[in-house]
This record gives sequence, structure tokens and C-alpha cells, in this order.
Amino acid sequence: MRCRHRLSKFLLRRGMAFTAGRKLWTAAHRAWLQRQSFEDAWEQIVFDDYRLALVQIDARIEALDRQIEALAQAPAYRASVGALRCLRGIDTRTALGLVTELHGIERFGRPRALMAFVGLVPSEASSGERQRRGAITKAGNGHARKLLVEAAWHARHKPAIPAALRQRRHGQPPEVIAMADVAQQRLHRRYWRLVQRGKPTTVAATAVARELTGFVWAALRLVR
Repeated sequence: MRCRHRLSKFLLRRGMAFTAGRKLWTAAHRAWLQRQSFEDAWEQIVFDDYRLALVQIDARIEALDRQIEALAQAPAYRASVGALRCLRGIDTRTALGLVTELHGIERFGRPRALMAFVGLVPSEASSGERQRRGAITKAGNGHARKLLVEAAWHARHKPAIPAALRQRRHGQPPEVIAMADVAQQRLHRRYWRLVQRGKPTTVAATAVARELTGFVWAALRLVR
């Protein structure tokens, strides 16, 4: 992202903007970047260096993605990754990230223990008979929490089984697929119920991530 920002801001300061499409970093945008040139030799050197850095990072990411895909098929991870990929918003990288960060679902006897491990439970400041709950604790594994919150944003869309999700579910246990369908319906209702009550979308997504954690726990327990 930093490399992208350096390149885009370098062009913006020179009044050069991509207008052929609405989205940046698509194939069309990259082709447009390749056609840009500068009369000043030093500007051309900087531009070429910024582009080269981006090309190198893209190549590294692509190579790592291939290795992650291969690792996800290893016997130690195949069943767990396959089960989590049945959930909407979770594909191979997120699934493998969660499995490796949790170090075994058997460590968590109930869903709330996993929610606490990833820091998605509310903090509490109680005294005597007074109970007061605050923001999430953000304790425990921050990377797993980030993956869950990113996946939770998919709950804002209407429940559906697109082709990619249908393909991910192929060959998976029926009970996992049924549970994933329940999760999709429930998390969608949860998100919009909170939004309609006036909660900020970020708060709603965090609440959905906490509930999604319970479904992750259930999916992993089904295939362990």
C-alpha cells in the first residue's frame, strides 16, 4: 500500500490522473501507468523506481499466495481450511491464517473462550452491584481478530451462494455447509439490526465478528 501511495501521489503532484476507469490498480490502470513518461530525466528515474518496487512486491505476493495454497492442502490443514472456506467472507488465506493462529481448536472448550482469545469480548468495569460494559478488550491474538473483522464485513450483503462460494463448498461435510448457511442468515440479520438501531457500521461489524467467531469454533470442532 505504501508503494502504491508513493506512486499515485507522485503522479497526482504532477496533475496526472487515471480517468479511463473508476478503479485503480486494475489491468487498465496498470497499462496506463506503463504508458506514462516524463521529459525530466530525474522524474523518469523516480517514476521507474516506484513502478519497479510495485512490480517486485506484486511478484512476491503472487509467489507467497501460491505457497499458501499449497500449504492449505497439507494433511495437517486440509480439513480445517476446507471447513472454514464454507463460511462467507473466508477464503484460503483467511482460513489458513485462523487455523495457524489458533494453534488447535481443542484448546477452547466453548465459543466464548475463543472470542476472548481474539479480544472480541466486551471489557467490563463493574463495582458492587453496578455493571458497566465497554469496548472490546482487544486482548489476545490481534491478527486473528483482524481476519475475523474483515470477514465480518461480508455480512452486510444479502445472503447468497455465489459461484465461488459454491465451488469452495464442493466436497465438504453436509453438516458444515448447513451450519455455514445458518451463519450467513444470522450474521446478516445481526448486522442490519444493529445498524437500524443507530449503531455505527464499525460497531456492527465488530459485533458480527464476535458472533462469526462462534461459527468458526463450531466449524473447526466438526472436522477436528
